[in-house]
Amino acid sequence: MIPRYALPEMSAVFSDTARFGRWLEIELLATDAHVALGLVPAADAAQCRDRAPVIDDAFVQAVLDREAVTDHDVAAFVDVVQAAIGSPAGSWIHYGLTSSDVVDTAWCAMLRDACDLLIDSATALLEVVKLLAITHRDTVMIGRTHGVHAEPTTFGMKVALWALQIDRDRERLRAARSAVAVCKLSGAVGTYSNVDPSVEAFVGNKLGLTPVPATQVIARDRHAEFLWACAAVGATMEMIAVELRHLQRTEVREVQEGFKVGQKGSSAMPHKRNPISAETISGLSRVLRGNLQAGMQDVALWHERDISHSSVERIVLPDSALLAHYVLNRMRKLLLGLQVFPQRMVANLEASLGLVFSQPVLLALVQSGLSRDDAYRIVQDNAMRAWDQGIAFRELLELDSRVAIDAAVLDAAFDVHRSLRHVDRVFEALDRLV
Repeated sequence: MIPRYALPEMSAVFSDTARFGRWLEIELLATDAHVALGLVPAADAAQCRDRAPVIDDAFVQAVLDREAVTDHDVAAFVDVVQAAIGSPAGSWIHYGLTSSDVVDTAWCAMLRDACDLLIDSATALLEVVKLLAITHRDTVMIGRTHGVHAEPTTFGMKVALWALQIDRDRERLRAARSAVAVCKLSGAVGTYSNVDPSVEAFVGNKLGLTPVPATQVIARDRHAEFLWACAAVGATMEMIAVELRHLQRTEVREVQEGFKVGQKGSSAMPHKRNPISAETISGLSRVLRGNLQAGMQDVALWHERDISHSSVERIVLPDSALLAHYVLNRMRKLLLGLQVFPQRMVANLEASLGLVFSQPVLLALVQSGLSRDDAYRIVQDNAMRAWDQGIAFRELLELDSRVAIDAAVLDAAFDVHRSLRHVDRVFEALDRLV
């Protein structure tokens, strides 16, 4: 992932030094486990840990240099580690293991830690969204369907529904964490032919990972589930971003992204304040969905393993974690600085000349004894005239002899508070979020 969209705490999870550090710890723990089985002398295992190399940039470069010879990254890693430890103790490194035992277990540890960061970021965003929803619980605005005025809602209700979806994303991340927090150290095709199952159990316990049956590799539906959770986060962030982009259009201007001192919206037009955060989030969500597609294709491998998944995962697993983390935090920053314009919301609602109350008028006419179709045609006729002639909808209804309902009934039909009297139901659901 390019640094522009990578936050340091998530980048640290997938750095080369962190990855090799996990590989080394797995190798050392496996050596310790073999001591308990009587296969490795305790003194040699102690020497392996005492003389283990420091995993720094120099070590990473040494592995890369060795890989230029071996054309195999794990074999190169083992060679460099064994050389640092020295003989005879170093010879026990990688005893009974295959590359996937180390690589897959390390991947799962990294993805588990990535999930923890994603869950924390989703929780932090959720708190901001909940506060925004509560603040604007009664901020009346027009609800739109197909981009056209429909009926009144509140900005707080809109935002509360975002919060409920973010909470579902958080649950998906927790499920993904459970799916990937596993390990395997069961040898070349998963049969434990050259490594005792107790080694796997020991290493898994030390790393906080659950041993699972596997072929030579851990089943990739687990990784696909992680990518799905990241893509779902992206989809939710895009849903919010698209809404905010529409609400920031000049013709609407009900909200506006924050604009810091010294910021420029356009290199050519000084008046511009563009929805750049929302647009960036929309764009990155597309990458997350694309990564999911690649991850799904990694599930079907040949027989007990091939490496067609390996090159894909080196890109899509860290990139999806980084992007999902980035868009969660970018959205949080966007919403913390969001400007909301309640007066503009009311003005936009009123711009449709009262037509947003067409349904309660329709229902009032039905209650007065008209058939639904007759009532619908009366309301529709007057609605079209309101649009065409620029006359208030209620005024036209009062002049229509077919509308045989009194003023009090019309008052109730045109009462915005009647339309919003059950908004509390959404906020009751919001209050239940932990």
